[in-house]
Amino acid sequence: MTRRAKVVSALILAPGASAGRDQSALVAIDECLAAKGLRVERIDFPYRLAGRRVPDRQPVLVATVAGAARKLAAEMALAPEKIALGGRSMGGRMCSIAVAEGLGAAALVLVSYPLHPPGKPDKLRIDHLGAIKVPCLFVSGTRDAFATPEELERATRAIAGPVTHVYVEGDHSLGRRDDEVAAIVADWVVALSP
Repeated sequence: MTRRAKVVSALILAPGASAGRDQSALVAIDECLAAKGLRVERIDFPYRLAGRRVPDRQPVLVATVAGAARKLAAEMALAPEKIALGGRSMGGRMCSIAVAEGLGAAALVLVSYPLHPPGKPDKLRIDHLGAIKVPCLFVSGTRDAFATPEELERATRAIAGPVTHVYVEGDHSLGRRDDEVAAIVADWVVALSP
């Protein structure tokens, strides 16, 4: 029996708005996937590197994700379609926008996806979802103020690629659940390459 080539050979992870590349959830995912032989590259956005607290504008954030993906693809001599993109909250959303805008990717890993600002369910950030055609994993808290499970499932029906939702007890922070989240992500990514 011949073994299929890996669908995902590497993963880019971007942090949420108030954190950097060493955000505990990203570190846990990195360590879990590294133990399974998968390369993970955690990135920082320019505003964090400059010591600012306010995020850069969306085009800068999306360009940062795209640049990191191209750099890793070149470094590993891979097609961009072998690299999954993802992250926590804002970082994951920027990855989803990059893919919707045409950046090649194997899949999206979206932890605590911010579907709308807290308390503002009418301000949905969903216009780009219909342009996503890759497999997507959404790992969210059962009490996330940025997207209830029902809101998230309704909105992600627009995604053309296969979508998996996993809910973890907790809020947007998924506090003290890093190992659980990392195991969910690792199992899903590995399952893409049977």
